[in-house]
Amino acid sequence: MKTALIIGASGGIGAAVCRALEAQGVSVTGLSRSLDGFDLTDPDRALPIIDGLSDPFDLILVASGALEIEGAAPEKTIRAVSAKAMMDQFALNAVGPALVLSRAHRLLPRKGRSVFAVLSARVGSIGDNRMGGWISYRAAKAAVNQVVHTSAIELSRTHKQAICVALHPGTVKTAFTQKYLNRHPAVEPEDAAQNLVSVINGLTPADTGGFFDWAGQPVPW
Repeated sequence: MKTALIIGASGGIGAAVCRALEAQGVSVTGLSRSLDGFDLTDPDRALPIIDGLSDPFDLILVASGALEIEGAAPEKTIRAVSAKAMMDQFALNAVGPALVLSRAHRLLPRKGRSVFAVLSARVGSIGDNRMGGWISYRAAKAAVNQVVHTSAIELSRTHKQAICVALHPGTVKTAFTQKYLNRHPAVEPEDAAQNLVSVINGLTPADTGGFFDWAGQPVPW
């Protein structure tokens, strides 16, 4: 892996992944809302930035996302769902990565191994859901899993060695998860980044379209 594009590069996980890749000698291009005005919920601004990129990337990682948007906490019950909170979740966590994927064919090399990865979440797994709650966030992550799986099928037609996957990073100690750290074991961003890079480096074209956790184990759809 020689070149990488990290979207969400200023976030806890994204920034740590940038550092981990650079330590391996990878040339990293980072995009984020705070540093570059790259806002996945604003296609009129975000897509021209992507279209302005010219070099192919061996790795594209979408590490942006949010559990709470504009103060809307995850719902404890379906009775708490609001249209705006759900639409906000889909705009950032599902539509945003889909828009990046819509440009991926041009940004990935046509020959040789390449990886397009989106940070998803285990709570987006339908088969693994035994607790309920978190309706909007779960649904948005389930949606992006479908986006990734479908895109992998299409990408394989033109990029035979490309790998398109959804990745669950585990619970990571960032501002993203601060309110919820007492519920689950969590790791530092640097450890999460090393885990993700290790998984990415170990992927093969046979894994394309899959959903994997931080240890490289498949997650049920």
